[in-house]
Amino acid sequence: MEKYIVITLIILGMTLWVWAVADILRTQFDSIGVKMIMLLTVTAFPVMGPIVYFQLKANFKYRERRKFRPDFNKR
Repeated sequence: MEKYIVITLIILGMTLWVWAVADILRTQFDSIGVKMIMLLTVTAFPVMGPIVYFQLKANFKYRERRKFRPDFNKR
């Protein structure tokens, strides 16, 4: 029974790691340096790295500024 729990945890950890690496490669960050640091963090710490990455991702992601363009004459 313990063997199945350990195998399940290993598979879940690997899935989280692959998901984090794929997400880092697809996401546009503020700079390339931030992307490299995130990638190094995830690869150096396979269990805690993805958890830290997903918690901090929103702080470092590139966001375009919204433009205020009201159209009050629209009916």
